Amino acid sequence: MVSFNRRIVRILEETGMVEMDVLTAASAVAKQGEQSVTEYLLEKDLIEEGPLLGVLAEHLGVPPIDLERVKVPEETLDTLPLEMARETGCVPICRTGNVLTIAVSNPFDVVKHDDLRLSTGCDLRLALSLDSKISALITKIYEGGSASNLADILDEAEDPQLKIDSTKSQDDEVVELTADAVDGDAPVIKLVNLVIYNAIKAKASDIHIESYEKRVLVRYRVDGALEDAMEPPKRMQNAIISRIKIMSSLDIAERRKPQDGKFQVKAEGRQIDFRVSTLPCVHGEKVVMRILDAGNLALSLDKLGFEEKALNDFRESISSPYGMILVTGPTGSGKTTTLYSAVKEIMTVEDNFVTVEDPVEYQVDGINQVQVNIKSGLTFAAALRSILRQDPDTVMIGEIRDPETIDIAIKAALTGHLVLSTLHTNDAASTITRMVDMGVDPFMVVSATLLVSAQRLIRRLCPRCREQIDVKPDKLRKMGYQEDEIKTGVELYHAVGCSRCTGGYAGRFALLETLPISEAIKRMVIDGHSAIEIRHKALEEGMISLRRAALLNAMRGTTSVEEVLRVTLSDDVRPSSSGR
Repeated sequence: MVSFNRRIVRILEETGMVEMDVLTAASAVAKQGEQSVTEYLLEKDLIEEGPLLGVLAEHLGVPPIDLERVKVPEETLDTLPLEMARETGCVPICRTGNVLTIAVSNPFDVVKHDDLRLSTGCDLRLALSLDSKISALITKIYEGGSASNLADILDEAEDPQLKIDSTKSQDDEVVELTADAVDGDAPVIKLVNLVIYNAIKAKASDIHIESYEKRVLVRYRVDGALEDAMEPPKRMQNAIISRIKIMSSLDIAERRKPQDGKFQVKAEGRQIDFRVSTLPCVHGEKVVMRILDAGNLALSLDKLGFEEKALNDFRESISSPYGMILVTGPTGSGKTTTLYSAVKEIMTVEDNFVTVEDPVEYQVDGINQVQVNIKSGLTFAAALRSILRQDPDTVMIGEIRDPETIDIAIKAALTGHLVLSTLHTNDAASTITRMVDMGVDPFMVVSATLLVSAQRLIRRLCPRCREQIDVKPDKLRKMGYQEDEIKTGVELYHAVGCSRCTGGYAGRFALLETLPISEAIKRMVIDGHSAIEIRHKALEEGMISLRRAALLNAMRGTTSVEEVLRVTLSDDVRPSSSGR
């Protein structure tokens, strides 16, 4: 593998596709055995998969193959057992007579290929792919999707009265998940593990288990949209919910009150946290599990997708020695990720960083993180009072929920601390008036606050299947496009859908509107102007609103018109003649 990585580095160096310093870093990672050169470059978005595979195939003399479009016949799987496929890192594609076509990432690993020839009794025809794609296809074709595994599990569940070990608490235990979703003998344990494992594979942010009169529905939230995953039998409903409660150290006998808990699983070599919430409904309890996967945390402001002006405003504010910066938006809009990315960018060994959160979603080395515990009296306000006696430089507050917390946060910002926090408001301007409504003096608000921002997550169009559409000028004007843009020509796209995406979308990125507290804005707040008037002034000063950021991305083909209209509101607002 080491020699093959060197060969890849030489090819990329000769073609000039990647800069030499990047190749040096990739080689260092490969030598440590952490990742191959190709995996490193793809993970860091330093090269695209298609061009990389094309160049390697040309220089290595092996044809490339797109494994996402491959359908492997059932009879081909019998030729190469699962264990052999995993061990060699090769996956069978098809068999014609005595010739077996396999996808490989290293066509020069002759030892493994000889083992395959002896094991299968076939001559081999090689096709070039990447390790990640081969691993994904092995999981897909051998281990099957949720439907086939669910059928196998239900075949075991012959007894309608499923039994689970209600005495087993996993408060301090990390559940080990595998592709087979096996953790014990009981079918319900396998089923719950399967639900969790498939959600992780789908990169879902939430798992919903919903109880209806005659059915139970499992749904995953992927890229902000819910999609059906499976329908377990209604008779397994109580057993499934009880199993999740046991994993979360909740009371399985309590079904009339909401409960909150958490647990950890280990999947694909990393630990993933789950936050669990139960809610009594008419036909049984509903369970929602929020997936907190630190592996999906960008921790880089450049990767979040902000517009250049918004990014510059945000970076300028977090570089200040003191003051308060607020990121606002609804639940699930990526506020915590943005705050952690900001902290990661500015943290140094000379500074003392402390956070207070409920819950601590991502554990980051070098940051002192405090978990709120309401039952023991450790509220946001109580934690903040103690933190300010701990000689902090930067304080991150997970959420400002009450007047006491915001009062302490503002005083901290006014006494030499940098304070980062979130609020639940619709836009940046309304955040300022919200703080005033919470009882903070307007002068204190503008004296302490450096920047207020609003954030949303919007789905990214799949670049492989998107299609251009024609939109009439009147509709473009109504959406918010400017006259010069309409005259020049606005290219817009809509979602289609293919085998590589979910309904035409692949992933999400963040929209951010930033409102720096300028002198004009300060005067308006102190004089009691409304949120609409403040917003109008901010737009005059050059603020890029959420709608404008979405429109710019639609022009680039990054997102669709439908997403723009779904996620953002029009900027067509006019200030009233009277103040607040």
